[in-house]
Amino acid sequence: MNACLQTIADYGLRSIGIGERLLPRTDFTLCQQFTLIGSGMIWNIYFGVLALMAGFFLATLVAVGKSSRSRLTRKPAEWFVFVFRGSPLFIQFFFAYAVFLAMKGSHPALDVLTSAWLGALIVLFLNTSAYAAEIFHGALKSIPKGDLEAADAYGISGWHRFRRITFPTMLRLAWPAYTNEAIFLFHATTLVFFSGFPAWQQRGDALYYASYFADKTFNPFVPYPILAGYFILLTLGVIGLYGLINRRLNRHLPQEARRRLRIRPNLIR
Repeated sequence: MNACLQTIADYGLRSIGIGERLLPRTDFTLCQQFTLIGSGMIWNIYFGVLALMAGFFLATLVAVGKSSRSRLTRKPAEWFVFVFRGSPLFIQFFFAYAVFLAMKGSHPALDVLTSAWLGALIVLFLNTSAYAAEIFHGALKSIPKGDLEAADAYGISGWHRFRRITFPTMLRLAWPAYTNEAIFLFHATTLVFFSGFPAWQQRGDALYYASYFADKTFNPFVPYPILAGYFILLTLGVIGLYGLINRRLNRHLPQEARRRLRIRPNLIR
């Protein structure tokens, strides 16, 4: 027990540069595998949370732009969604890293883009924004015309109508599908350190450490189930949080009319 506590103290925050610098080389214990893979989850949560928070606002703007009658507003939004939904996320990581690497050296401030904590975050942010924008756009098209006509009848228009009627209704209709997008984004964060963005000083995410133990022990049946367990817990956390928000969005509806979350994870992106 004391040895495991010491292992947690040494490696619990290793993925962000706190604690023991060297990875264990031999005599791997179950505690070491749980601790290091759990430490790597810090990166997965970091990428997922920040990409979702920033992507929510961009997705809303793109969805509104895609619904615009103006061609100058609608076409850029449509192409943004088409490019990031039409190409694999794995390729987007490689392409972005190549672009950032070509920009490196032109200005000192741009060197940081080749780091995973920023460069990969930008890719995830743009990717989830495109997927969420398509979800929000579909919800905008599904808003009952009666709601908008009632707003017009009461003289509610412009920004006031969007803030009080259009936006809340869009969120209520889109939230179940958006929950699935959030879950899949967290799963997609495992691609970061297996794309062009390198893990500096072996500070990787959960999959990075799981692969390390699998390679060293020639036994994938311990680290990968541990990794899966962590992601199942993370998924349950996302479902719980988004479920609370979903109930908040539907609080004004009768119980039988409330939209329930139905988790349908994507098999491929």
